[in-house]
Amino acid sequence: MPVHRVHPDVSVLSDSLEVPGIGHIPVNAFVLQAAQPVVVDTGLGLPDRDFLRTLSAVLDPADVRWIWLTHPDRDHTGGIFALLDAAPRARVVTTFAGAGIMSTEHPLPMDRIYLLNPGQSLDVGDRTLTGFRPPLFDNPATVGFFDDRTGVCFSSDCFGGPLPSAELAQGPDARDLAPRGLSDLQVFWASVDSPWVENVDAERFERSWQLLRERAPELVLSTHLPPASGITGQMIDTLGAVAGLAPFVGPDQAALEQMLAGFEPAGRP
Repeated sequence: MPVHRVHPDVSVLSDSLEVPGIGHIPVNAFVLQAAQPVVVDTGLGLPDRDFLRTLSAVLDPADVRWIWLTHPDRDHTGGIFALLDAAPRARVVTTFAGAGIMSTEHPLPMDRIYLLNPGQSLDVGDRTLTGFRPPLFDNPATVGFFDDRTGVCFSSDCFGGPLPSAELAQGPDARDLAPRGLSDLQVFWASVDSPWVENVDAERFERSWQLLRERAPELVLSTHLPPASGITGQMIDTLGAVAGLAPFVGPDQAALEQMLAGFEPAGRP
């Protein structure tokens, strides 16, 4: 997992996952070096990943005070329980629904939960983190946030896009793709990750981007995109127009069987 320092206060712990027919999906976690250090999401839970080892390249896990869980999907929670063990003072920032979803597999300790809804804020010593509901999301418990000191936006799945290679997916800058290519990938991701946009009112959906337009963050950090600096307006213009977008439809059983047949060893009857 490469580590990128994208701001004096922010490091990106980069990872990716290849999904056939979709591409290489970035899966980022973040460290915010506040007076009370914050880890944002905890990566994949695959056996060959070691989130604590990667985190230790940035700071001592024992110093972590907050784990901001942007939502409880498995690509955001892989290292959360190992981190809770390694960081005895840390509390998990999530919603009531988020804590409930987590409890269906491995309950979070109730005394280590901090419930926060969109619009509410958290004081982490030298700055305030203000939660918001990103306009695009795939989980009802999603809460991103703005760092009110630096203006950096942590957007969860919003602004994501699958990339052509693992190298690009784990890279330090979304601008390594041509603007048109990035826009196309972000629209495609919206059809995969937020298929409900097919049924939304276009005017109301466009208005849901107003907070991001007003805040105009210079740096946007999405779980599923390399760091995006200086292109926020372009990305909002692209994704603000996806209302009515037809949802992605994946392979069916016949397609799966065709793919599996292609994996059969040569000469096997």
